[in-house]
Amino acid sequence: MELILKYFPNLTETQIRQFAALEALYKDWNSKINVISRKDIDELYLRHILHSLGIAKVMSFTPGSSILDVGTGGGFPGVPLAILFPECKFHLVDSINKKLKVINAVSEAIELTNVKTTHSRVEAIDETFDFIVSRAVTSMPEFTTWVKGKIAKNQKNELKNGILYLKGGDLTDELKQYKTVKAYLLSDYFEEPFFDTKKVIHLPLKYKP
Repeated sequence: MELILKYFPNLTETQIRQFAALEALYKDWNSKINVISRKDIDELYLRHILHSLGIAKVMSFTPGSSILDVGTGGGFPGVPLAILFPECKFHLVDSINKKLKVINAVSEAIELTNVKTTHSRVEAIDETFDFIVSRAVTSMPEFTTWVKGKIAKNQKNELKNGILYLKGGDLTDELKQYKTVKAYLLSDYFEEPFFDTKKVIHLPLKYKP
């Protein structure tokens, strides 16, 4: 929890309480349903919560923004971002229903009211969003085909509507076809070695009716 306060010192009392509650909740659920690897659960705040909040260092969502989290797993990056941006709407989608059960229980326990979950493939979601977020579920070219037609027309944020993708390693080949893509190094924001190769990739996408 100190790690979150180190980089986000201006949290409200409600946000501090919500972030602080996550460890016990996820450890309890993880003992019943394995949503996070055994190795990672002990470093939940570093490897999952702070990593998810890397998106917030790149983009501070305007109140009223809508965000789709694709392949959310145990709720990352969606749940930490929903805590940080209570005036935005988050729709978390995964094809594995038991993981969404964990998210719903965690959200209810910390009184998180701006999260909706759907058990579905993302292609079946018939809505548009300001941003689509995810943590390295597939390569960017494949991901863009999944989320085609899901970007909202009206711009209300500093960055153009599109994808905000958490990924690590050398992405040169994967991203070379995109002229407007920008990679933000998380090591510019967080000093822990875990973030040395981690990035937030912003790919603006045009609205397509």
